[in-house]
Amino acid sequence: MRQKLSKLTLAILSATSLNFAASVSAQEAEIDPQVNNETEIEVIQVTGMRSSLTTALAEKRETANLVEVIMATDIGKLPDQNLAEVLENVTGVQITRTAGIGTGVQIRGSNANRVEINGASTVGSGSGRSGMNFEDLSAAIIAGVEITKSPEAKTTEGSIGGTVNLRTIRPLELTETLGSLRLQGEDSSLTTDGVQPRFSGAYGDNWELDSGKFGFVISGSYAKQEATSFRPRVDRDGSLVENVNADVYRSGTLEDQATKRPAAQDFDFLGIQFLNQELENFEYETTNIATTLEFAPNDNTKFFFDAIITSQERRQESTRVQGSGVNSVLNYTLPSQFETINFGSLDGVNLGSIQAATRGTIQPINSVDDDDPNLRFNSDTGARVTDTEVFRFGGEWQGNNLFVSAELSTANSDTVTPSLNTQLNFINPNPLTPLDGSSNDNSVPFIYDLTGDSLAFGIDFASPFAPTVDDLLNPNNVVLDQVDISRSSTDNSENAFRTDFTYFIDESMITSVDFGYRYNETKHSAVSISDRIGGFSKMVDSPNGALFSELLVAGPSHFGDADGRELALRNFLIVNPDLAFNDPDGVLATLEAAIVAHGGNQDFSNLTPSDTAAFKIKEETHALYAQANFEYKMFRGNFGVRHISTDIASTGNTVVNGVATPATNKGDYSYTLPRLNLVADVTDDVVLRLGWGKDILRPNFGDLNTSVSFGTNENQSVEIGNAGLEPEEVTSFDLSAEWYFAEAAVVSIGYFKKERTNLFVTQLESAAIDANGWREPGPTCAGGGIYNPAVQPNAIGDPNTTGLCVDVETLFNDTATTTQSGIEMAVQYDLSSFEEDLGWASGFGIVANYTIQEYKGGSAFYTSASRGTDILNAIQGVYDDANFVTYSSERGLLDFSENAYNVAVYYEKFGLSARLRYTWRDAFRTEDTAAGASLNSTLGFPVVTHDRGQLNASVSYDVDENLNLGVEAVNLTESDITQSCVNEGAMLCAQGITDRRITFGISYKF
Repeated sequence: MRQKLSKLTLAILSATSLNFAASVSAQEAEIDPQVNNETEIEVIQVTGMRSSLTTALAEKRETANLVEVIMATDIGKLPDQNLAEVLENVTGVQITRTAGIGTGVQIRGSNANRVEINGASTVGSGSGRSGMNFEDLSAAIIAGVEITKSPEAKTTEGSIGGTVNLRTIRPLELTETLGSLRLQGEDSSLTTDGVQPRFSGAYGDNWELDSGKFGFVISGSYAKQEATSFRPRVDRDGSLVENVNADVYRSGTLEDQATKRPAAQDFDFLGIQFLNQELENFEYETTNIATTLEFAPNDNTKFFFDAIITSQERRQESTRVQGSGVNSVLNYTLPSQFETINFGSLDGVNLGSIQAATRGTIQPINSVDDDDPNLRFNSDTGARVTDTEVFRFGGEWQGNNLFVSAELSTANSDTVTPSLNTQLNFINPNPLTPLDGSSNDNSVPFIYDLTGDSLAFGIDFASPFAPTVDDLLNPNNVVLDQVDISRSSTDNSENAFRTDFTYFIDESMITSVDFGYRYNETKHSAVSISDRIGGFSKMVDSPNGALFSELLVAGPSHFGDADGRELALRNFLIVNPDLAFNDPDGVLATLEAAIVAHGGNQDFSNLTPSDTAAFKIKEETHALYAQANFEYKMFRGNFGVRHISTDIASTGNTVVNGVATPATNKGDYSYTLPRLNLVADVTDDVVLRLGWGKDILRPNFGDLNTSVSFGTNENQSVEIGNAGLEPEEVTSFDLSAEWYFAEAAVVSIGYFKKERTNLFVTQLESAAIDANGWREPGPTCAGGGIYNPAVQPNAIGDPNTTGLCVDVETLFNDTATTTQSGIEMAVQYDLSSFEEDLGWASGFGIVANYTIQEYKGGSAFYTSASRGTDILNAIQGVYDDANFVTYSSERGLLDFSENAYNVAVYYEKFGLSARLRYTWRDAFRTEDTAAGASLNSTLGFPVVTHDRGQLNASVSYDVDENLNLGVEAVNLTESDITQSCVNEGAMLCAQGITDRRITFGISYKF
């Protein structure tokens, strides 16, 4: 009745065990007893790491569709602490990191992937659709991971790259009592809080009772983790100094070179527009619990209950030290050294080259600007606190020719994102930089060195305008400029019911027919609560640091420890991040008391939600599927169709003339999704696969929200959703070949192609800049952009006003077809079969994969922003903005690397288990920039993160059959991140200087 397994696979499955954490449990594969009775099997003994690799390979081989599998021992013996980092081992998978921690996963170039636990849906912490955040789940509670790249008709819709199913331990499959405990400590090379603890454990067993067989298992983990990266950023957009002979026209007016740009040379050059030293620090505290109850009253019936509970607090204690207003003296300051920047080409158009500053100083010029360039200290203190629950209850029944299963599942995720971010302006007490009597900042000299692929800068202490170190750490020399507060929350849930039937057909090419029904109700609710105190801009309104000195502490002084740079901003004051996190109300009370004591134009916090703060979405989906499974001679597989129908309702407030009215918009859609999978067992060792199918991707909840949230940064664009977005449609094709040339060994190559329509793309509309380099003050923005009433202008607007026209980003469906295609190659092999010849050396093995992919098509483009347009036109000799042309490039996919590979070499013998893994990915475009740089700050194009490799390693030793000692290392060579504007290797924009993390521990099984 069930699909028969090959002799080799049966031998492997019967001999291998599924290990949990440090090889603490054995799990017996489910094999048709009829097949066992008919076939005498030669047992191949394999254990440990090789066991997990062998079992995973056997499972992949027998699937009727393309699935990648990782087993628990493989996870437990990798230096991977969350599921994102585990998945990086899989062919066709790349990950992105936040401060060195894996947080994003791209499968075949796409972030749009679905995450399940034991086949049940999960929900995320934000407005996305993919499911649980990967960093929320510890690898310690997972028994296996399967990544479905080619879906079947019964596969739930909603993934572009693949469906990730996390499997927990099934207690009725345990062959002995499971008991384990692991204690670890982790140390980071860039953090200052020392070793962070990590605990995990599991217990499980099953019992034969008069009423049937009962099984129970529970696993859990608790981990603290701190991750730090240094992210210096230098903006050279908006820093064009045209050559001395150029006739520069802005808005029809000819600039006077002698007064407008006296620093001009006989060549165009880019100076310095903005300096930002960001120290990114995140502290994680994560608790995971997974438990399962199973009861089988007889051999044909089973009931189960799964519970997965996770809690994560991701606390941010980051700092930013800014050199702002630098462009005010741009045209009067001559750098001492230049480099030639070649911007390369975009869509076949050569952009050309220009000179750019790499060394120099930026000195105050009181006759030009009496308070710039200035120095600001920012403390970014926030958190994401997420509690997630997944419950699953159901049963299975096996008749003579019919298999029936049914289950109810519910997933809930409640998230709050509190934050309290402060900005202090430094008041330089040097008498050569007097206050002008109004602005709450004054000038500070800077020095920079951008040579050697490094962005280094600091205060020019050799300047007569420089403050002393004591001045920088004196509370009397700072004033409060603004406080940004947030108390936002997000609630996501999905309740689902599904029932599945399989009817087995004897003596037919069609071996069985699957059919079923699934219903789910998905809800998303978000409340955005935020406020700002200040944006004072004037000294008369800005309380001095002496009035709240009990809150002030010295900021981190170890910026640069990773690369030994001399230039850095190491001496500054911030509001104590521990106080801001642990007692935000007390910190606010102290700051507001200082505002009262200071007097002036007073401003206080108001955390009452606005009329447009809340947004809700409710979806109901009905899905039916039917699928025929077939086997004829060397061919096997399935074909079928899935039909879905969705009703959606979004609710928010519409505000007209100050009156808020609840409004609900409703819509519906339906899709029919055919799917086919074909496998040809050409020989006992060669398998060919073909897959074809259709799927959809629904827009993220946040992308449907048309409520507008205004920030205070004049350079930050405003993002607006689109309630009219339609789901993306994707047609996928897979073709692959696998050669199982030895025991637990394979060489494979595959081709995939995905055609996507209705792609979600972002469109940037830049605010216009006038002849003075300022944006329109609003409230109408005739030249483009949107009016932001919350902005306090600084460098590109009148600082004595509030509100400014800023860039706006909106989403729309790209109706053109885009194509993703690629080739995946993999090899797995070990020397265990040569033990008699090689002895100890037979413990070596290798697992490697390589992916090459490309992206084509689409009608959407990135277009040069105003700051990029003037630079790119100047390169072409065009200096009259009336004759400017814009430059554009195809959108492509964000976080998409064309090439990536992983190579892991391992050794396992005599109780020693060691692994060395190197992972590398090609350059990719991203919007993950240092200090949140907008597209306008990167010339209108997402930055390019350069190609990067990372070396991880692990070693463990079995002291005896119960006790194991181990050490793991992540990013051994401390590989850094480099980002360029426009093209890879063009203008260096930002860096990410990351840490090395060492974990050591002990595990015990009983």
